[in-house]
Amino acid sequence: MHLREITDDNREAVRALRVRRDQKQFVASVSKSLKEAAKTPEANPWYRAVYRGDEPVGFVMLSWKPPAGPFRGRHFIWRLLVDKRYQKRGIGREALALIVALVRADGGTELLTSYEPGDGEPWPFYRKFGFEPTGEIDDGEIVLRLALPTG
Repeated sequence: MHLREITDDNREAVRALRVRRDQKQFVASVSKSLKEAAKTPEANPWYRAVYRGDEPVGFVMLSWKPPAGPFRGRHFIWRLLVDKRYQKRGIGREALALIVALVRADGGTELLTSYEPGDGEPWPFYRKFGFEPTGEIDDGEIVLRLALPTG
């Protein structure tokens, strides 16, 4: 599994990735995510397609150490999406492990994300990976933190 830049060659295939209907309230589409990234350059968006072999199976977008705002200077997972056809195969966990490795390589000591609470929320997934609530709320979402100890 690897992360790949989104280019003209793969953009449509990546934009076609979809979560299950019951997950749509928690995860915006790839198209909406790319539009948000373009509209908010101050968030320092960094995004990639998640590939298994030659097949796009997911999408990830981070706010990569933005220079301002509530997450200034921190790595924040803005979107993590695994296509409904590929869920329950460990792809989300593997993608998260790749992101953690990149953040660590960048000198990061923590990784943040947030989620909207509700039936079917992604909290159990993040909890299993080691994320913990920070006590912060951002735009109605619960902020989570994964400590990345050095060494």
